[in-house]
Amino acid sequence: MTTEATSETALHFPTGFLWGTATASHQIEGGNTNNDWWAFEHAPGTPVAEPSGDACDSWNRWEEDLDLVSAMGLNAYRFSLEWSRIEPEPGEFSTAALDHYKAICAGARDRGILPVVTFHHFTSPRWVAAEGAFEWAETPARFADYVARAADHLGDEIGMACTINEPNVVTMMGYVLGAFPPGVASDFGRFAAANETMVAAHRGAVEALRAAPGDYPVGLTLSMAELIAEEGGEAARDEFQASMEDVFLDATGGDDFIGVQCYSNFRFGPKGIVAPPAGARTTPMGYEYWPQCVGATVRRAAAVTGLPVVVTENGISAADDAERIEYVRSALISLHEVMAEGVDVRGYVLWSLLDNFEWTLGYSQQFGLVEVDRRTFARTPKPSSSFYADVVANGRVLR
Repeated sequence: MTTEATSETALHFPTGFLWGTATASHQIEGGNTNNDWWAFEHAPGTPVAEPSGDACDSWNRWEEDLDLVSAMGLNAYRFSLEWSRIEPEPGEFSTAALDHYKAICAGARDRGILPVVTFHHFTSPRWVAAEGAFEWAETPARFADYVARAADHLGDEIGMACTINEPNVVTMMGYVLGAFPPGVASDFGRFAAANETMVAAHRGAVEALRAAPGDYPVGLTLSMAELIAEEGGEAARDEFQASMEDVFLDATGGDDFIGVQCYSNFRFGPKGIVAPPAGARTTPMGYEYWPQCVGATVRRAAAVTGLPVVVTENGISAADDAERIEYVRSALISLHEVMAEGVDVRGYVLWSLLDNFEWTLGYSQQFGLVEVDRRTFARTPKPSSSFYADVVANGRVLR
């Protein structure tokens, strides 16, 4: 699709680099009635714009989704297991659900795709939520038990394991902004306590995965942003950085990689986060258009943890697919620049494969490389999927 011109410079990525795309169970499967998010979506007064419902029907159409990944020539697919399907009640494990996820792993491998398995992507079983979710002292042990059972069943079909997806988003949105379960606002004490529980859950999961069959890298994925202090905003930035990033980056000792998930920046004034400058370009999510966040966050994650980095999520919500192509190109240029500095980056995973359920915002946002018809579930690849396939096939992006 892309035509090389003499005015363009080809920036090459190393052989063996992981090129992937990602999804999450609740955002694509449909019918996940037994988790805290389904309850939250249907609660009186919920802030959620619309329920997830059938989502993309990927519980039934997962082979079609893998074919889409394969058609782009990608060598990695990141997806998540739904804890509430695997352990619907305490200690009661579903062999059928485990077989389903094992089949996805095997189907990916059959297509030459590395299965990158996430064990917790924002959703917890209702029975865990009823006890307080990540405020419950037993949650780390319960989570480790589930991880151990799932990892034992999937075995060496797993290609890479992500313990928890963006634990800082779960706690910030759940206890400060009130936009995720349990819907609590401005309780910084509960936010800090939940962060500690998340750290314990991650460490327990790493131990469980290391004891399971198979030999694959294990790590945490963290939501990060380029943190910019405006005049007088340094203290507010540092406070945010400590509670939202450092508490988790500091908990990754001994892991095999750190997963960086980045979309934009945050700007700070003396009283905290401030809006983008007047006239700044923004996205439909309200973020400042800032693809260079990739280089900044990867550089910082590597420096703090000393670990190899995988960009496990990056992308843009865009109604105009040309803007997605522009953003991803700029993001990859930023990533290449930090790799040229010597930072050990192992892969890039674009969010998302499909237009899907965007949590509190419902189906209003389009992050996907592939459009999904909300009535028929028909998948239609966008031009950005061809752009990405071209990058992957040639192992380079044009500056």
